[in-house]
Amino acid sequence: MSSRIPSLNWLRVFEAAARTESFARAAVQLNMSAAAVSQQVKALETRLGTPLFHRHAHAVTLTEAGRAYLPSVQQSLLMLETATTGLFGETREQRLYVQSVLLFAHGILAKGLSAFQARHPDINLSLSTGNIVSDFANRFTDLQIVFGNPALFGTEGDELIREVLYPVAPPAIAAQIKTPQDLLSYTLIEVSTHRASWPHWFETLRLPAGQAQYFFADNSIMAAELSASGLGIALARAPASDRIMGMSGLVPCLPEAKVAGQEAYHLIYPSLTTMRTPARMFRDWLLDYSTAVQTR
Repeated sequence: MSSRIPSLNWLRVFEAAARTESFARAAVQLNMSAAAVSQQVKALETRLGTPLFHRHAHAVTLTEAGRAYLPSVQQSLLMLETATTGLFGETREQRLYVQSVLLFAHGILAKGLSAFQARHPDINLSLSTGNIVSDFANRFTDLQIVFGNPALFGTEGDELIREVLYPVAPPAIAAQIKTPQDLLSYTLIEVSTHRASWPHWFETLRLPAGQAQYFFADNSIMAAELSASGLGIALARAPASDRIMGMSGLVPCLPEAKVAGQEAYHLIYPSLTTMRTPARMFRDWLLDYSTAVQTR
């Protein structure tokens, strides 16, 4: 009876195509042609008897079977890499998988990753993002950067950065806000995935929320864009939101009315003692970088 275990090269091609969501980008990473990537993915799908990708004009996305298969493939490839490194020494390139909550990736990580890559050019880092607890479940990564209660995500971790909340709006609207009560004349854009939001801001400052009208979004990047378009007033979450607030042209409405958030960003991992070398290097860098961000 023949084995259904696919070719290792097919799995490498599948992993690269899934991670980049493009046969062309996977081809560049693997030093292959896009046609060869497509052929090898097709061979894998034929062997498994099921499609792994939905093909689009300029991209590919995983099918349900592909999404279920990817974590096992990534973990298996990393186990082979780790075993090879342990027996035969360091490989030229080491792969590292990091998943981060979207706002932290956009507002904190994006600016610093070039420095990490310059310091560790042999680490091939793959960064993915999520927004809610379920995005971080049943997915293989070395490290996860999450917001909120770390016990919901992993067994060990480090606190990275806490947040400060204050209202922001386009300059013309911000100029009309003289007191906290003036906020109630506008729609308040609420991020539904955060426990500390507008009600927390009002309560901490001991201000009546009155008949506040809310518009709900599921992340702070969307909230900033909605505010910039004139929909209402958003809540900044400094320092992670600094970049998107600046890009959206938003300014503080009440600069003195800043409130500490209730939760923090955390770096989560299964075990510090068994952490792979690339992950340990990233952790060391991130702890120093996060400290620098908070002390600016």
